[in-house]
Amino acid sequence: MGDTRERILDVAIEVLGKNSGASMGDVAVAAGVVRRTVYGYFPSRSDLVRALTERAVDEIAALLADGATGDDAADAVWADFVAGLWPLVHRYRVLVALRRGEFGEDIHALLGGVEKSLADLVRRGQDTGAFGRHLPAGLLSQVAWSAVFAIADDDLPDETVGAAAPTLTTLLLLGVPEPRAQALIRGRP
Repeated sequence: MGDTRERILDVAIEVLGKNSGASMGDVAVAAGVVRRTVYGYFPSRSDLVRALTERAVDEIAALLADGATGDDAADAVWADFVAGLWPLVHRYRVLVALRRGEFGEDIHALLGGVEKSLADLVRRGQDTGAFGRHLPAGLLSQVAWSAVFAIADDDLPDETVGAAAPTLTTLLLLGVPEPRAQALIRGRP
């Protein structure tokens, strides 16, 4: 049963990625199941979007947790996080569009833990001098985090913009000097 649920989620992210207004019936057809099966796992479109968001948040949080376990500098952790985040952002890019609509509050609430962890990372970077203090840590992390989604939202489906572009952009927004940011993108300085 879990395999069917996961397959529906995999298909839903593709179907909604092509058409954020796709119906539960569209998802069912693409998954090769009847609508009743989709509704059995997800009683409403809202439940489906919530499950997709929870999956995305789990993957993003795991990425962030991987980088937070070492003693690496905050700017290096951020660079690794954004580079790892880039493919996930493309996979779940429909959530950016859905966040602007009726599901916005739910999606934002589910991302709360990730956003707190990012603010903590930026605060740590500010304390060590790796990041600028031109904005409070919470706001600065939001600006940099949002830039990744803004870039992905305008990127072409064939991912012509690689991970280096959002990584460099966010490091510069965080106040990392360009030579250091470039070195972080090329690998450990």
